[in-house]
Parts: sequence; C-alpha cells; structure tokens
Amino acid sequence: MSSEVEYDCIVIGAGVQGSFTAYQLAKRNKKTLLLEQFVLPHTRGSSHGQTRIIRKAYEQDFYTHMMDESYQLWSQLEKEAGVKLYRQTGLLVMGPENSESYLLYKNTMERNNVPMVILSPDKFSQHIPNVVLAEGDGALVDINAGVLYADRALKTAQGQFQKLGGVIRDKEKVTDITPGPVVTVTTSAGVYRAKSLVITTGPWAKKVLANIGLQLPLEVVKINVCYWKEKVPGTYDVNKRFPCFLLTEGVESNSHIYGLPSNEYPGLVKICYHIGGPTDPDQRDKQTSRFDIDILKRYIARCFPGLIPDPAVVESCMYTMTPDSHFVLDCHPAHSNIVFGAGFSGHGFKFGPIIGKLLCELSLGEVPSYDLSPFRIRRFQENTKSAL
Repeated sequence: MSSEVEYDCIVIGAGVQGSFTAYQLAKRNKKTLLLEQFVLPHTRGSSHGQTRIIRKAYEQDFYTHMMDESYQLWSQLEKEAGVKLYRQTGLLVMGPENSESYLLYKNTMERNNVPMVILSPDKFSQHIPNVVLAEGDGALVDINAGVLYADRALKTAQGQFQKLGGVIRDKEKVTDITPGPVVTVTTSAGVYRAKSLVITTGPWAKKVLANIGLQLPLEVVKINVCYWKEKVPGTYDVNKRFPCFLLTEGVESNSHIYGLPSNEYPGLVKICYHIGGPTDPDQRDKQTSRFDIDILKRYIARCFPGLIPDPAVVESCMYTMTPDSHFVLDCHPAHSNIVFGAGFSGHGFKFGPIIGKLLCELSLGEVPSYDLSPFRIRRFQENTKSAL
C-alpha cells in the first residue's frame, strides 16, 4: 500500500515527545503524520505508565527555566481537553547537606526563586512522618512539584492532535528514510513524503539515526519500576499529602532514588532506582538484572519503616541515556529538514510540551525559543576531541 498524500511534516515515534511535537505542528496548521511502530497504546517504550514526577528542582538553571513554560503548557492542555493531568504534592529533595549534588539543587532553586521550604531535622520528622532522614542529610521541598498522570497525558496529546486534523498511523514500523528537499519515509505499510521529518524514536533512536548517517553515543537501559506495599494502608497516600521525593545519594548508592506517593495502586508506593542495566530495546525481556532492586530493598528497610522492603509489583521502562544525561535536540548536519529529539535519560516526560514546541520550531526552520547549546550533538564531538 502506498500513500499519495504529501505532508508538511512526518513525526516518527508516538511517545510523549513525538506526540507533543505533532500536536504543536498541527496547532500551527501544518499537515502532520505521526507514525508509531506498535499498536497504540503500548508499554514497549519509555512513555507508558500511570505517573511521572513534575518538578522545577534541578541542578541546572536551563532545565528550571524550561519548566516554567512547561508547567504553563501542561495547564493549557488540561483546559483545552477538560482533563486533569497534574496533581500538586510537592517534591521532597534529600541528600548529604554539604554534598555537591544537594547544594546544586538548593542553590539553583534559590537563584531562580522556585517556591521551596527547607526542613530542619526537627521540622522534617514533624512534617514527613514515617521517613528516616539520615544523619547529616539536608531536606527541602519544591512546593509546586507533583504527579503527572502519564498515560492520560499521552492519550490527551494524541487526541488533541487528531482533533486538529492530525493523522496517526500505528503498527507501521519505519523501514527506510530517504533524505532530500522532500523526505521519503517507507514503512511496513506505506510510503509517505514530507517537507520535514522529526525523529523521536526513544530507545530506537540510535538505530534509526544511524541509518541516516548519525552515530550518537546513546545507551538504552532497562529500569525496574517497583511498587512497595504499605504495612498500614494510607501511611504514604497521596490523599494524606505524602510528597514525591528524590534522594540525591545515600548509604546504598551514589545515584538518585526517587519515589511517588501511593496513588496508582491502592496501598503501593512507587520507588525506583535511577539506573538500570544495558539492554537492546528489541530484546529487553531478556535483561533480568535485579541489582537495583537489591539497592532499593536496603534503602527502604533503612528509611521507610512503614513499607515492606520487598517489591509487591515490578514493571519495567527503558531510559535512553546520553553520556551527560542531557537531551539531544538538533537538526541533521547534512539535512536541515530532518530534526530529532533523543536521549531523554529518564527525566524527559515532564518536558514533553516544551520539547514538542522546540522540535516544532526546529522543523519549521525557526529560531528556537531557548538556547539549545546544552542539547546540540556537537557537544559529543567536542568531548571526543578533548579526550584525544
């Protein structure tokens, strides 16, 4: 089957970044096709699941700045669709008080006037019962942070895109991309042409980009998404104002541990380790490492006395990591009408609306709304040169 229709833009990959890019293009009255290799909705990528954390608490100013507008765009989508996508819970940030990472969070928030509360050890036990703050750890709360309802958000973005006349074709795997003034995209079911192309293929980005001459240092890891049972139901419930949390580092690990209140599954708290084992996205079920679960069990036994330190439910997700954990947002150096977003490194969902806007701007040849130098691919080339 071959399509006769020529589009203004084709977006490959209907995860959160691709769906918001397509939605932004449709809002600009561009005839847009959104392609997805799996039947929608699906759980094979990085955008599924019921919840994500939304926050302004970051180590880098540029992320905090971008989140200002991202919050506004999430709110705008809620109003447009008449759907609740965000719930304010606050984000509790914990870590060794004088450590580099904790101080970066604290200083960035103070510098950018992010509403926050600093909790002394006495105030901590008063306001955050049933959590043990390690000796020497600091604690602060990003007040306006909270929970994004991820599955609902993805469905809403796709639905709004279609209401604006956008076309979604799922179960169509891309088999070939031919660059040119008009880009030709061949799938398992058809051939499509467009003035511009946006690639947002998540864990498959490295393979897809390699087919058009780009070798990027992207690594896919599989994350165990763990849910832990409350000993007494309601102890860590969202309705009792228990916050999301982020531990910058601790006794068990130098890497982040994060969690969300009991919400998705009654009586179960979502707590995960921010690192996983390398995997092939097409063979991810063969990766069965549980090193992260062992770390979490020790942490929960030490710091969450109200949880059973053995996961009740284990699901999975994939992160596509860059060496510096910052995103990739750029144009193909040889084909300016091919744009890509990749390497969201397990913290990109909350940026979906603003990433969609930026990729839309790049695909239309416009000056992007934000300085994209932290996200350009030349940083990898510069790092390679300095290493030599």
